[in-house]
Amino acid sequence: QVQLVESGGGLVQAGGSLKLSCVASGLTWNNGAMSWFRQAPGKEREFVAAMDSVGRITYYSEAVKGRFIISRDNARNTLYLRMNSLKPEDTAVYYCAARRGQVAFTSHMNSNYWGQGTQVTVSS
Repeated sequence: QVQLVESGGGLVQAGGSLKLSCVASGLTWNNGAMSWFRQAPGKEREFVAAMDSVGRITYYSEAVKGRFIISRDNARNTLYLRMNSLKPEDTAVYYCAARRGQVAFTSHMNSNYWGQGTQVTVSS
């Protein structure tokens, strides 16, 4: 059974930074790809960042490219999302997602497991 627990969300002023964490259990880290998604009220869940199982290949949405950094520490079973230069339009619930396999995924339809979500609010 795979469980994902997220933390690090909060309220921040525009231009500030936050670092989100996702601790996973029950997942084999040498064949588990992980991603970050976000969803604002009234909007569909959208892709943010993705990484393959060994952290060699990463993908970012155009909206966050150059501002966010995805990383993972397999020894600690933890996925991170460093968010810099935050904008009000980044306000959303951020979700950690995972699937068994080595290849990174960028669609929520391809996720097998989800965290509970953590709220990020950016004030102008």
